[in-house]
Amino acid sequence: MRNIDRLPFIFAGILFLLAWLLGFPMRAQSAPLADVHCTLIVDALSGKTLHQDGTCGQRFSPASTFKVPLALIGYDAGILADENTPTWDYKPEFKAVKRDQKTVDPTIWERDSIIWYSREITRRLGGEKFAGYISKFNYGNSDVSGNAGKDDGLTHSWVNSSLEITPIEQVAFLRRLLAGTMPVSAKAHEMTRAILPSFKAGDWAVQGKTGSTRLGEAGKDKRSLGWFVGWARKDGRQIVFARLVVDTKRSDLPKGLATRATFLKDLPRLIK
Repeated sequence: MRNIDRLPFIFAGILFLLAWLLGFPMRAQSAPLADVHCTLIVDALSGKTLHQDGTCGQRFSPASTFKVPLALIGYDAGILADENTPTWDYKPEFKAVKRDQKTVDPTIWERDSIIWYSREITRRLGGEKFAGYISKFNYGNSDVSGNAGKDDGLTHSWVNSSLEITPIEQVAFLRRLLAGTMPVSAKAHEMTRAILPSFKAGDWAVQGKTGSTRLGEAGKDKRSLGWFVGWARKDGRQIVFARLVVDTKRSDLPKGLATRATFLKDLPRLIK
């Protein structure tokens, strides 16, 4: 009788296993992840939304836009001194692409988006202080743990890893930077604003930072990401903006640079 009593459970287990096996390939062939586009522009002083379209509340890797908060950290911690100090020479162990194998200072770091320079800042800072700053900044999800099982948060968390932020959060952070209300020194605010790259968009004087990365691991997510975030001034007005593009389209430019180019073209018609 005891063997007979077990039969329903055995049959249930077999049915569950068959359902799982049959369902597995269907899940593996699920629909591709959707494209995401956002443009958000707010008044720097009041925070009033001047233009918003697309999906602006979804978090993604900040990629190289993280060089903005990292500059605040570097100057506040005394690792960075001014626009041109420190100057660090490239070393083979950095394993950078050829264009980044050069001597770099803070201005070149932001302008050319040199990732090995970022990692030298965080290494000098140390994990505890690094995590402390990001928590105080309330930056995105504040997760600098890095990739699971790799213990690489100190050097990799902001590029397609654990740290993520929405366009809305990017804009809120930049407003605090412009207002000088981040929990860092006045010098850190001033120097960070000074080294952010400058551009023109019609009559607008723009400062901003791009970011580019491929999403997902081992090709699971076919999309790439492009950011352009910053602020702009014209006739006494000041605005803060974030543009995010996440899709599968390919171009001759890294997606961040392409995103910057289209935003600079669009800005004069978006905000009169």
